[in-house]
Amino acid sequence: MSFVEDRAREIAQRHNFSEIRIPLLERIDLFVRSTGETSDIVEKQMYAFVDRDEAETTVALRPEGTPSVVRAYIEAGLDRSAPEQRFFYSGPVFRRERPQKGRYRQFYQFGVEVFGRADAACDADLLIMIDDLCRDLRLPVRFEINSIGCKDCRPAFRAALIAWGRSHWDELCDDCHNRIERNPLRLLDCKIDVKLAESAPSSLDYLCEACRAHFGVVQELISAAGVKFLVNPHLVRGLDYYSRTAFEVTADGLGAQSTVVGGGRYDGLVEAMGGSSVPGIGFGIGVDRMALALQAAGLAPSDAPDAAVIAMGPAAMRQAIVVARDLRASKLKVELLSPERKLKALLGRASKIGARFAVIIGDDELARSVVQLRDLKHSSQNEVAVADAPRAIAAALAG
Repeated sequence: MSFVEDRAREIAQRHNFSEIRIPLLERIDLFVRSTGETSDIVEKQMYAFVDRDEAETTVALRPEGTPSVVRAYIEAGLDRSAPEQRFFYSGPVFRRERPQKGRYRQFYQFGVEVFGRADAACDADLLIMIDDLCRDLRLPVRFEINSIGCKDCRPAFRAALIAWGRSHWDELCDDCHNRIERNPLRLLDCKIDVKLAESAPSSLDYLCEACRAHFGVVQELISAAGVKFLVNPHLVRGLDYYSRTAFEVTADGLGAQSTVVGGGRYDGLVEAMGGSSVPGIGFGIGVDRMALALQAAGLAPSDAPDAAVIAMGPAAMRQAIVVARDLRASKLKVELLSPERKLKALLGRASKIGARFAVIIGDDELARSVVQLRDLKHSSQNEVAVADAPRAIAAALAG
């Protein structure tokens, strides 16, 4: 998983994002206000408990990152003093789930948030950023995008969904019965009524001219950048704070839990949480799921070291310590093996951990300032000067 997070961090920094650290524990009302009372996160999935402070405050382990970033942004006064900001964050989040492949009670998320940008170019740039990451990882993915409108045009779409839901009342699940009046967009996000939702109204039929133009520019720009995508008119995010652009990125090999990235625009969230009227947009990467997708595609990086250093005896170990350090300084991954075992056992250990090379140092090698470089992949061995070992291993790995 660290491989995915490291690459995501590199991409975020290339796109001029700065890191923000957010707490694991927050007041529960932060998530109720931002995520929405009808979301599955608030209704079913949060780990919440009453603190032992004087006010008996109800707190929760963070189930997502965006509300905490928005809170920090407002508390720092950035919504007024310097509204345009670009942040990324990473770390564990917690949801009370039925554990299964790709869905865990503690999982890891890498997210980005942009504040102060309402333009379609910003939406497109974030989608391109995700595509940059997936290309960097060589992970085949599918982009689905949609626009769910704004406060001006969404009421008509909302009314159409309510009418549709009432006309299919007997076919809807119990959760959708509860959502139909409070948050009808969630009818499209139901995991039970998936087939039924295909007949629901399309958000694209209700967009105002401004939202239609915004969505058109997003599509035009990501097409120009070579991002392949599908417009899914029934795509909505599971959280209440989204507006206009919504998107999901899916990968094969994960079964039902195929979404590896999700996000969208939330232009009213900062104001709803007590800040200024500042637009926002962001996304979250499921680091665990993306790592699983890489593994399923045979693209996961190897954990094997480049070399295992073997010292035959205490005197040789003093040289081996230095050799191992020099190899690591050359950006090679190296494990120093125990000097208290026989050579056959140490070579067996080197093979077991998948090392490409065994670097062997005995009394004779120590006296002549050389090492025996055994290529465990090709079953060959040659002698090189101690100073040349890093370059010889790097050249063989590159070849």
